[in-house]
Parts: sequence; structure tokens; C-alpha cells
Amino acid sequence: MSSDLHDAAARTAPAPTASHRRILLASLVGTSVEFYDFYIYATAASLVFGPLFFPASSPSAQLLASYASLAVAFFARPVGAWAFGHYGDRIGRKSTLVASLMLMGGSTLAIAFLPTYATAGYWAPVLLCLLRFGQGFGLGGEWGGAALLAVENAPPGHRGRYGMVPQLGAPVGFIAANGLFLLLGLAMTPAEFMAWGWRVPFLLSVVLVALGLWVRVRIAETPAFAQVLEEGPPPAVPMGELLRGHWRAAIGGTLGAVACFAVYYLATAFALGYATTTLGVDRQTFLAMQLAAILFMAVGIALSGAWADRSSPAHVLKWGCVGAVVAGFVLAPGLGSGSLVAMFASMAFALFVMGFVYGPLGAWLPGLFPARVRYTGVSLAFNMAGIIGGGLTPVAAQALADRGGLPLVGGYLAAMSLLSLVALLVMRAPRDVS
Repeated sequence: MSSDLHDAAARTAPAPTASHRRILLASLVGTSVEFYDFYIYATAASLVFGPLFFPASSPSAQLLASYASLAVAFFARPVGAWAFGHYGDRIGRKSTLVASLMLMGGSTLAIAFLPTYATAGYWAPVLLCLLRFGQGFGLGGEWGGAALLAVENAPPGHRGRYGMVPQLGAPVGFIAANGLFLLLGLAMTPAEFMAWGWRVPFLLSVVLVALGLWVRVRIAETPAFAQVLEEGPPPAVPMGELLRGHWRAAIGGTLGAVACFAVYYLATAFALGYATTTLGVDRQTFLAMQLAAILFMAVGIALSGAWADRSSPAHVLKWGCVGAVVAGFVLAPGLGSGSLVAMFASMAFALFVMGFVYGPLGAWLPGLFPARVRYTGVSLAFNMAGIIGGGLTPVAAQALADRGGLPLVGGYLAAMSLLSLVALLVMRAPRDVS
């Protein structure tokens, strides 16, 4: 019966209008810019930040310190979720999204002008971590707002597909970020790239941020937030109302989203650092492999949106978590095989699975919370999941690989995926987003 209702809604829902297309474009462009900013840091952390900002006795120790700076943003993201969620639930989605984009872009641009440890000593890593905190703070309010912008404007029967559109910003941002690093590596000598070439992607972010702002200032507020204002004043302290009345949904949403972060950061940041530092794989070759593998993630996201509209986002997420457990036992032997073909196949499979544990989140998480506290709830759950599943994952994986090899890394991914699966199995059915 449920499947029949979903199918009927999908058949009778109106086609996207020009207004809907503009909203989806604003959602996609914004998340693409934000993820570009976030990923150029992750790529630089895997390739150059270790020796430039964190001098240590060995390349592995430098990489660990660099990954630790990567984790700073994940601890900043829940703080940003609280701040931007507060204003997103009080003054609206649109203004908050513009502010989050400006903060993220400003922090990223400033990294391009940072002195290295050789010039500024310990001030260099301190300033780098401070700006990384700014990146995380901005992204803490970005994803939740972009997801709400899409799903709160979606017609019935299209929420899975609308909700997956901002998720496509992840592969788009990744391709732009790693593609630029790949081109710079091909055009420069290693010495030039280490001296100044790594700064170019951070400088160019200002162009993308300007594009994102231009798109976002031209959209209207969502109908769901407008209805909240019609029904009465917005909550004075959205976080307080959320934790009093919806804490179970916040915990369940957090745990349900852990798998997507674990899969992604093991298949990208950790894999890149491990392959180029420990295995000695050519950097440009591995970047090219990851650019091709990320296309499988985009396909997975697109398929997950259509599947979610025919069944439910939670149903797709559960099967995605099962696939992520399998990916844990595929990724480790693939990376350790020494074969570029096996490495690529294992990454492509993991990232394809990633599409099914990430794509439906844009439709699933908003359904866990009422519109009054939805921005806060979605942002908090998503970004707390980022700490558990993503923030410390490259550090933990590198430490596990150093001590027990890649099989322990695969077991770590399987454990994180099982955690999300259990949370999804015990959660109640989400409410309708309207």
C-alpha cells in the first residue's frame, strides 16, 4: 500500500516549474561551492600541509598532524549548526544560507595568504586551524539550509529527488577541487607546487563564492517557514525546544548519518594520503583515479533519489548501510593490493555505496523534525554525525593502518556502517515535510 501511494504521488505530482528549477540550482550551486572549499583543504591536508605547517620526525607523523587539523572543522560544524540553525528557524532559510556561504568563503580565501611554519613558526599551524574552524562553522549552517531549501519546496512525490540535489554538490565540489589540484600538479614542478601552487585553489574560491551568492539572493523563502510565521512567533531558542521535545530524533538522526562520513573520508582523504605516502603511488595518478571514482558516487546519489520516491528515504539508507559494511571489507584489500585497477575498483564501489547512504539524507533528516526547529535539528544531527563518522576517521584510520594494517581500517568502516544501520532500524517513521 505504501509503495502504491508513493508511485501514485510521483505520477500525479506536477513537473518542476521555473521557480523550482531556480531553487534547485541555488541549492546545488551553494553546496558545490561549500564542498569545493571544504575539499581543497582535505586534499591539501593529504598532500602538502604536513611538511609546510606541521614539521615532525616522519612523513607519517606529519600526515597525522595534518589530518588532526582537518578534524578541527568537524568540531566547529555543530557550533555552526547551533548558530545558523538558531537564525534559520527564527528569521528564515534564505538569509542564513547567504551568511554561511560568506563565512565559509572568507575563511577559505584567507588560507591562501597564510605564512608557513618556516616563516611564522608555531603561529602558522595556529592560524591554519583557526581558519579551518571558520570553514567548519560556515559549513555547519550550509548543508541543513540547502537541504531544507530543496525539500520544503518539493511537490509531493518528488522529495527524494529534490532532497538529493544538494547532495550532488559533494561530487561536483570534489571534482572541481581535485581536478584543479591535478591540473596544477601537471603544470608545475613539485617544488613550485609546494612553494606557491597549492594556494591557487584557495584563491579561486572567491569566484565560486560570488557565483553562489548571486544565485542565492534571488530566491524566495520556503513555504514551510512562511507557514511557521503565520501560525505564531518562531521559537525564542530553537535549540532548547529541540532538545526538550525532539532529542530522540536528534540522536537517531546523528547516528543514522554516521556511515556516509566514514565511507567518504576513508575512500578519499585517507586513501589519498595512504597511497601517496605509504605506498608511494604517484600523486597525479591517484588524483585522476579518485576523480573517475567520484562519478560513481554521483550516480549513486541520483539513483538513491529516485528509489527514495518509490519507497522511502529510510528504506534506501538501510540498504546503503548494508552496502557500506561490504565496502569495508572491499576497500582495505583493494588499497593494499598494489594494483591500480584493484585500488580504483574498491574506491569506485565504496563511493557508489556512499551515494545511497548520503543521497537520501536530504529527504530523511528534515522529516524527523517539525518546521519550527527543523533547521536546527537537521544541521545538528548532520554535523554531529560528521564528528563521529568523519572528523577523526582519517586520524583513526592512519593510526590503525600503522599498527595493524589495512584490515583494521576496513573493520572500522564496517563498524561505523553497522552503527548507522542499527539507528535506522529502531527509528520511527519520519513525518511529512510541509
